[in-house]
Amino acid sequence: MLRTKKITETYDMKVFTDQGEYFGDVEECVVTIGKAFGWRVKATRSGALSRVLGSAKGVIVPHQLVKAIGDIFIINKAAIPSFSEEEASGEEREEIKAEE
Repeated sequence: MLRTKKITETYDMKVFTDQGEYFGDVEECVVTIGKAFGWRVKATRSGALSRVLGSAKGVIVPHQLVKAIGDIFIINKAAIPSFSEEEASGEEREEIKAEE
């Protein structure tokens, strides 16, 4: 049986990856033409998202990467932004080297 939830019931819900890693908290839902387009997840101090993003406040996770919504959100691990030096532009490479 399919269970439905109101969008407002999901606010401040904990978000975990399918690998069991704490990601952040749901801040709001991005809705387009009556459909959920994505979920704004805010970075928390203990979440994986804050370690990856640094000073950024959060990310928008596309709804396609949400695996389940119940007492918690479960999202695909692909939603975690990855940043490698090879993908970075010249200016971003300089910032990475400066941080090291």
